[in-house]
Amino acid sequence: MENKLENQIYELLKKHRITLTTAESATGGLIASTLVNVPGISEFFEQGYVTYSDEAKIKMIHVDAAVISKYGVVSRETAAQMAVKAAETAGCQAALSVTGVAGPDGGTKECPVGTVYICCCIDGEIAVEHHIFPGSRSEIRTAAAERALLLLKECILSHF
Repeated sequence: MENKLENQIYELLKKHRITLTTAESATGGLIASTLVNVPGISEFFEQGYVTYSDEAKIKMIHVDAAVISKYGVVSRETAAQMAVKAAETAGCQAALSVTGVAGPDGGTKECPVGTVYICCCIDGEIAVEHHIFPGSRSEIRTAAAERALLLLKECILSHF
């Protein structure tokens, strides 16, 4: 098997018997799509949520509407809620979430295009990262998905 990041993650999930879910907004399913490139991943990857709208985040994975209202949908707090609530909803040990502004529109001075928050939750412990990725919509989404997978790998290694 090639030593791609998704293969490394599969091996870590297998080694530690971790079940995983994803909650994606700006990446629109790219993380889940990358993971399912790996044969056998279904043993550990339970499901992926694409919660693109605020309403989907609230209805599908039970993000608190007050968190979105207070901090904004593209925020550290919302990313953390997305990961924690996705793990709870799916009954998984781990979850990875992404929320951001991929552009080309939608950015503001406070939250420019390329702003992304990524959260990894394992056994209730969270790690949240903030990035401002350069490039086109596609490049921002790809960079966010790749960084999210790398964060997952780092979190698994530091957790076990």
